[in-house]
Amino acid sequence: MPSSSKTSRGTCPPANPPRDCPLCPRLVEFRNEWRAKEPSWHNAPVPTFGPSSARLLIIGLAPGLRGANRTGRPFTGDYAGDLLYDTLIEYGFARGEYRADPNDTLELVDAAIVNAVRCVPPQNKPVGAEINNCRPFLAATIARHTELAAILALGRIAHDSVVRTLGLRLKDAPFGHGAVHEITGEASGGLRLFDSYHCSRYNTNTGVLTEKMFKGVFAEIRNLLGKPR
Repeated sequence: MPSSSKTSRGTCPPANPPRDCPLCPRLVEFRNEWRAKEPSWHNAPVPTFGPSSARLLIIGLAPGLRGANRTGRPFTGDYAGDLLYDTLIEYGFARGEYRADPNDTLELVDAAIVNAVRCVPPQNKPVGAEINNCRPFLAATIARHTELAAILALGRIAHDSVVRTLGLRLKDAPFGHGAVHEITGEASGGLRLFDSYHCSRYNTNTGVLTEKMFKGVFAEIRNLLGKPR
């Protein structure tokens, strides 16, 4: 699929970085600092959550320090996960109980979740080189999901990384909450890219994103995909 990554949806190179991925020195240093402070935490690249047969792939920014970096599962352990998983359950893309604990009974249905950057960055702000270094893992993840029909990008950084991964120009697929971009081309398989503001506590507290706005995006995805299978 993505021309920039030289991968296709028919090939499945490793989609998750190794536990001691060395690609980003700043993130390695930060990761090691927190391994010393909290040795029981995950403190490593966070792998994709959900089945490779999923038709919906949700892409966030990066693990939260006390969220996914602690628990080892995307969006697990912070407010963003509360809103995301409650919404996924409401629209049929998850079942079970979400308790902000990877040992809960939550199971994704026809959906998978990953971050554009797999390691926690200081102040939740990855730099350009770190986003670029992690993009091959994103490309491999997209390629691995061979039945993919929709991608939901949470926030501009995730959106831009997806667009670049798919070999498109940013000006041809600008970010905007509620925007839907049809990805055409022989390798794309008719993918659609949906955009939402990130479901962070900051965005919801400031009114940038409301629950109604967020759920509206999932309603559009559900209209496209129908009942999760």
